[in-house]
Amino acid sequence: MKFHVNRDVFSEAVSFVVKLLPQRNPQPILAGVLIEASAEGLSLAAFDYEASARTTIEATVDEPGTILVHGRLLSDIASRLPNAPIQIEVDEESGIVLSCGSARFTLASMPVQEYPAIPEVTGDSGLVPSEDFATAIAQVAFAASRDDVTPVLTGVQLEVSGTALSLVATDRYRVALREIPWDGGSAAAVEPTTALVPARTLTEVGKTFAHGGDISIAFSGSGDREIIAFTAGNKTVTSLLIKGNFPPVRRLFPEATEHHAVVNTAELAEAVRRVSLVLDRSAPLRFTFTTDSVSMDASGTEQARATESVDAILVGEDVTLGLNPQYLLESLGAVKSEFVRITFTSSDNANKLSPVLITPQTSVDKAGAESFRYLLQPNLLLR
Repeated sequence: MKFHVNRDVFSEAVSFVVKLLPQRNPQPILAGVLIEASAEGLSLAAFDYEASARTTIEATVDEPGTILVHGRLLSDIASRLPNAPIQIEVDEESGIVLSCGSARFTLASMPVQEYPAIPEVTGDSGLVPSEDFATAIAQVAFAASRDDVTPVLTGVQLEVSGTALSLVATDRYRVALREIPWDGGSAAAVEPTTALVPARTLTEVGKTFAHGGDISIAFSGSGDREIIAFTAGNKTVTSLLIKGNFPPVRRLFPEATEHHAVVNTAELAEAVRRVSLVLDRSAPLRFTFTTDSVSMDASGTEQARATESVDAILVGEDVTLGLNPQYLLESLGAVKSEFVRITFTSSDNANKLSPVLITPQTSVDKAGAESFRYLLQPNLLLR
């Protein structure tokens, strides 16, 4: 095999396919990147049985062929090569020889025949705007659990229904929900379709395809090998779906209630960051909402204490509650609006704290779109 390729194009392609590979893989063969050179150009792919990434780029192919080479090493080399065309060829004695300008690298070839087949997706698909999808992922994925003990909570549930795609995530203490438009074409599914995608994989998809026009999302496979594929331009990412039943968290969102406060998002976030500096790691921050302000009070170790208040407009009775400051800050970063509405819900159980609903607010007196909602469970406050 022998080919010539633009350095920047090749470096970007290798970086893309290795991004989803785990830092440490128990099977060394899965650390490789599969490179196929043909008359159509160059195809690069990586797969670890759970996620795959594949892309095609233009190249001058002198001799077609297929090689498997260590992915992260190749990515590190490609990103540091001089500004000159890259030549890669297979030498029977030396192995894989990469040349660029005066730089020359000899890399070990991994056994291509032992590499697993890259998943093919043939199922129904639909389109979503890439920027909307990337924003939705950023607004929801952080609420997924990082504890592998309950795998279903480490994923983001994608739900297709009619002309809408919903993304939902929860870690038991909070729920994030965002809806965006979905174009299923003439073959739009009548029955709702769901897919539970690992949050880590989905986050990388959002970063990679943020500015790629429309993204095609396809569902394929069955049984224990159900997969989802995201395609934009010349790039495709597939992911094995998480098996299990995602909790029915939608029913936790309350009916409309008028008991709420409206606060400037940036002012509240800055105050929470300052006051929470004195808090112990897992301690809640005390919030008191009154007619024209919200005050924060934190007591920590070393007899440290901090208080601060910011302007707010409260509709309804005064409220005092404790919230996890980090969870609140993440929601404030996700609302993407100048103001935020914090709605105080009610519960039939008098012994249980009711969650607060956080939604965007366009202005002091105008609610934002209902496409993003965040539910946060308050913490018990020690008297």
